[in-house]
Amino acid sequence: MIIKKHTNLRGEISVPGDKSISHRSIMFGAISKGITHVEGFLPGADCISTIECFRSMGVDILREGDKVRVEGKGLHGLKAPEHVLDTGNSGTTTRLISGILSGQDFESSLNGDESIRKRPMGRIITPLKMMGADISGSGENGMYAPLTIKPSHLTGIDYNSPVASAQVKSAVLLAGLYADGKTSVTEPSLSRNHTELMLKGFGADVISDGLTAVICPPEELYAQDIQVPGDISSAAYFIAAGLIVPGSEVLIRNVGINPTRAGIIEVCKAMGGSISLLNERSAGGEPAGDILVKYSSLTGTVVEGDMIPTLIDEIPIIAVMAAFAKGRTVIKDAAELKVKESNRIDTVCEGLKAMGCDITPTDDGMIIEGGKMLHGASINSYLDHRIAMSFAIAALASGECDIENAECVNISYPNFYDDLARLAGN
Repeated sequence: MIIKKHTNLRGEISVPGDKSISHRSIMFGAISKGITHVEGFLPGADCISTIECFRSMGVDILREGDKVRVEGKGLHGLKAPEHVLDTGNSGTTTRLISGILSGQDFESSLNGDESIRKRPMGRIITPLKMMGADISGSGENGMYAPLTIKPSHLTGIDYNSPVASAQVKSAVLLAGLYADGKTSVTEPSLSRNHTELMLKGFGADVISDGLTAVICPPEELYAQDIQVPGDISSAAYFIAAGLIVPGSEVLIRNVGINPTRAGIIEVCKAMGGSISLLNERSAGGEPAGDILVKYSSLTGTVVEGDMIPTLIDEIPIIAVMAAFAKGRTVIKDAAELKVKESNRIDTVCEGLKAMGCDITPTDDGMIIEGGKMLHGASINSYLDHRIAMSFAIAALASGECDIENAECVNISYPNFYDDLARLAGN
């Protein structure tokens, strides 16, 4: 895919539905009583993997575009799958569904693509085993996919998670739906809270208190109608484009602005970006709004600490913005980047160095000396959708880039290049 330099991006777009909320709407609808209707569902490859896994367990799911109808089976109505559940490239599917499967009365196996088989599953295996789950992995120390989960008796625990991860927290809370007694998860920093918000909507007894989430096992969950807001992780690329491409003004409609996800907005403000929230509202317990961005002269900043869990998926595009900003940007406390679809510390640094950026990788992030004139380059996406999209935006503000395996954006944003071309007037 060739992306050329451009100026004056203009117009408004609506980005696809939030990936995290889309996953959860299918999962929670499947284990609820009644019919759940979802609007704004993200029809990307990852979320389709979630649908197919639950179809394999006897759940009738009808999808037409971004509308989905889920005929829930209740907490104990899932059926044993006849084959290995294929989670594709989706870490969210793999980790969250493990919590649900740990409470079932049948054996199941999970596997995904090559990337999934390299991503650490010990972070969920450990707490689930503490609850009594019979879950085993493969590879080094048995801590990688494929996973096998057998019937067991679960008991609630108070788990202090060593990482701030919504996937870990969610896996434990979902297992807690099937456990004796209450289950709590305490994190070092607050991760995204979509699971807590949505489970409460489905009737679960969930309490959030600071860094701790507590769940008590309900008799049942009950179907809900869900409006999925636009994914701020997808909006992030157009936020960045509006800020770094000269002459640009972009309006992004109906974006989820949950504070546990919206750290990129604060980073843009800290860098001096012209970014405004308009038409703020609530949709199904999730805050949403429109985001207006205008071309700005950015300056470097520090991204660290409790802010990291609120923008971990946006760090590649934040690094791109930093390359065009004046001064130094330091990103730290983000070692989690190493275990995403690619090692994003390495892949971001490799790509920006190829474009002429002064960037240094660190153990937990990177240091970017911004303001140098960048140029086009050949960019390896490493089949990582967020790397491909980030460097497409970098190309707009620097020079022609050839992005290898650019189609990997289908994982989260199938129409990304079409929307980009429309803002560019093509």
